[in-house]
This record gives sequence, C-alpha cells and structure tokens, in this order.
Amino acid sequence: MKVKVLSRNPDDYVRETKLDIQRVPRNYDPTLHPFEVSREYTRALNATKLERLFAKPFVTSLDGHRDGVNCMAKHTKTLSTLLSGSCDGEVKVWNLTKRECVRTLQAHEGFVRGMVVRFCGSSFFTVGDDKTIKQWKMEAPGYGEEEEPLNTILGKSVFTGLDHHQKDAVFATCGQQVDIWDEQRTSPIRSFTWGVDSFSAVRFNPVETELLASCASDRSVVLYDMRESTPLKKVIMTMRSNTLCWNPMEAYYFTCCNEDYNLYTYDMRFLDKPITVHMDHVSAALDVDYSPTGKEFVSASFDKTIRIFAKDGGHSREVYHTKRMQHVICIKWSLDNKYILSGSDEMNIRLWKANAAEKLGVMSPREREAANYNQTLKEKFQHHPQVRRVARHRHLPKSLYHQTKELRVMKEARRRKYVFLMHFSFEASALSLSEWPRRKGHGGVMATRAAGVTYAVPPAQWKVWLVGLCPLTWAQ
Repeated sequence: MKVKVLSRNPDDYVRETKLDIQRVPRNYDPTLHPFEVSREYTRALNATKLERLFAKPFVTSLDGHRDGVNCMAKHTKTLSTLLSGSCDGEVKVWNLTKRECVRTLQAHEGFVRGMVVRFCGSSFFTVGDDKTIKQWKMEAPGYGEEEEPLNTILGKSVFTGLDHHQKDAVFATCGQQVDIWDEQRTSPIRSFTWGVDSFSAVRFNPVETELLASCASDRSVVLYDMRESTPLKKVIMTMRSNTLCWNPMEAYYFTCCNEDYNLYTYDMRFLDKPITVHMDHVSAALDVDYSPTGKEFVSASFDKTIRIFAKDGGHSREVYHTKRMQHVICIKWSLDNKYILSGSDEMNIRLWKANAAEKLGVMSPREREAANYNQTLKEKFQHHPQVRRVARHRHLPKSLYHQTKELRVMKEARRRKYVFLMHFSFEASALSLSEWPRRKGHGGVMATRAAGVTYAVPPAQWKVWLVGLCPLTWAQ
C-alpha cells in the first residue's frame, strides 16, 4: 500500500531574519482570479488620486539677487552647480546641494544678456549691455585676490545671446548679426547676416555640433552651418520667436517659443510646417529647455507659469505656479532629469521637481517596487475617463483660469467664422473640404512658400491668407 505524505522544505517558507516579510504561496492561474482587471482598475484610480494628493513640486527658493534674474546656465560637469545673471550685471554661482550662493561677481554694467559654461567646465562666458564678452574662471579667486576675468572682448554692438560649441573652443554670439568666435582671438572668425536688424537668441545643436540656429527680430528662425559662409534656411512666422532649444537626442528637431503664446517644434529638414504646436500658455512664451532624455521640455511664460510638455504633445502635462512668482524669464532642466530651475522677475530662483509627486531621498526596495507597480497601472488605464479626469485636473489661479476660458471662446469663434467663410466666400469656395480643419478647436498652422522662404501662419491670420493666397498645406 502506498501512502502519500505532504512534505515541504522549511527553507522555502521560514524567514532568515525577523526583518524579512512572510512568504505567502500564490497561484497565478487566471481562472482563479476572475476579477483581476476590476481590481487593477480600482488600484490604478487610487494610485492616480494619491499621486495628485502628494504632488508637491516646489522644492526651494534661492534668493540673493538684487534685481530680476535674466539668464541662467547649467554646469556641464557638476550637477550641483548653477550660474545666474541678473538685470543689474551681477553673476552668482550657486551650490544647489547646500542651497546657497558660493560666489558673487559684478560682471557687466547693465543687463547680463547671456551666459554659458565651457564644454569642459573649467570656465564660463558672459555677455551684457556694455558690449563686452568676458571669460571667467569657474573656481573662485583665492583669499585677498581680486575677481578679474580671464579674457575680455569689446564688441561693436550690444550682444543679446551666447552659446558655446559642444566640443571645440568656439562660441557664438548674436546681436546685430550672428558671430562665430575662437577663444584665442578678439575678432569673430565668421559672421552671418540675412537682412535682419537684430537677433535675440542663438543655440548650437548638441548632436550635429556644426549646426546652429537663431531667432531674429523679423519673426524668423534662421539655421546656419559653421562650415558654410552663408545661412542655410529660414522660416518666417507670424509673430516673433523669443528663443529656441534643440532636442539633445534627435538632431533635426528644435522647439521655439513664440509671442503668440504657443511653442512650435520643427524638423529642420522640413520647415514647411511645424511637427507640433504646443498650446496652453495665455501669454508670451519666453524660454524653453529640453530634458536630457529629449522626451519632454519645459517652458517659461510671461503669464507667471511653468509648463511641461511632451515633445509630441499639443497640451502640457503639468503646470507650476506660486502666489509670489512673477513673470518667468528663464528656465532650465537639470542634467539628472529630476529638477527644473526657474528665474523670474521678483529676483528669485526656484527649484522644482520634474515629477511633481516623486518622493525625494532614499527609497526602500519594497517602496520602489510599489511605485513601479502603481506607475504601470496608471499607464495601463490612463485613457479611462475617471482616471484621465483625475490625472488631468489642475487648480489654476483665478486670473489664469479666466484667461484660458476667454482664449478658448475666441478660438472657437474664429473656427466658426472661417467655417462660414468656407461655405459663403467666393475666394474660399475653390478649397476642398480636406484642406480645412476637421476637429473642433483646431490649433493648426497654414504654411505657404514665397521667394524660397517658408511662411507659417497660425489661425489668427488665416482670413488674410485665404483671400489673398492659395494655401499649400495644413499642419496640426
């Protein structure tokens, strides 16, 4: 006779120490868990609610400037170092770990218009209203030594922007023209002009390092190649772009922030139309910076808010604001992809979390595993109405809320007006229905080409172009 005995190895069930969790036997057969999806949906909804509950993005404020913060620069080698320049010509070096200013120097007379750290991190450059370019050591001078720049270049006009090459001892400035400088020379090695009065910003491409782009006062964005003697391409928009930023992972893409409250992402190979129009600001967008991953970027606006966009998202996923924060002039995304730094009119630099609900500090393995599980559930059920409603909800200041509502009404009125124009206007009757926006609240851009230059026309100017020109393409 056979006797079947239940036996088990105690090592599989007994804890090694009293700090270990009890091992629970589980059967993962789906037939034994008929309500698995329902439970996961409830957990996803609860996780989304807890995320909004724990969303506390503000970390700290760095005060010490005596005038508005006009520009900032990240250290290329050290995460904890930040440089900032103010409207009174003062430059400060901050230690973000200790949250204190470690060095102050009077760099210029008047505004500090731009600053950038050299690719090796040994020095940094500043430009200002006093028509000078100055190079400074990154290390503070010794005790009793005076603060003197390593090199000073006197220009012929005011410089409004500055950026450094990613690999070579070359930097670019903009003002009345775009100049390329060698660090060892006092005169530019190359200058670019295209019939423009002035430029407001210039940026090197971090991937294709010989390429750079600038924003001009004639509402254009101009592309250059350092190896060529003339500019490459030019796209003229309806309103002026304040600054731009290249995607650090995709060499051909750049995003420019515009005076028409929107941001536009372009592919430099196809400037006929923007890839994406990023909407939500209710005043001029002043600055933009990409995350190191290239998947998101952050924008600063005159409407006193900071917004985070996906690179291909038409609307922001996050909006940051405080009661005391005024017009946000400059913005930076830290190189560890965890923090955002903003400089504003009221002389403060603020440090924010890139993920508002992220817990700072050390996390235990169980805590990290639970966070990853909740994140997976939220991504799985993100399009369900209840989960989406909770995840998208944001409290806005009353003035910002009413401005957003007013812009929405104006956009809908423009859409209805041009739909009527399509039906009843003789000039527009030649257009096919496929050339008109199909969905409500379309934020597209109409593009046309003339004299080798691309003109991008946002919705506010469609009527003028419809009557006078024949549009070529629609871009959402």
